[in-house]
Amino acid sequence: MAKALLGYVGGSDPRLLAEMRRLQQRVQDLESELVRIQAEKDALTAAASRDRIMESVDAHQAEPALT
Repeated sequence: MAKALLGYVGGSDPRLLAEMRRLQQRVQDLESELVRIQAEKDALTAAASRDRIMESVDAHQAEPALT
């Protein structure tokens, strides 16, 4: 009965298999895009952190270096 509900009664439907392959490819594409976007976000976060550190250093009020 479960097979009948899932559409497996008459064998594999080529349209169903094609749709399944298309959806699997779409999932892989989205996973790849997610990894790329996460890497980009990490790089931007690191750059923003460096900028905040540089902004926190006030060169006008810094003490002269010891020589």
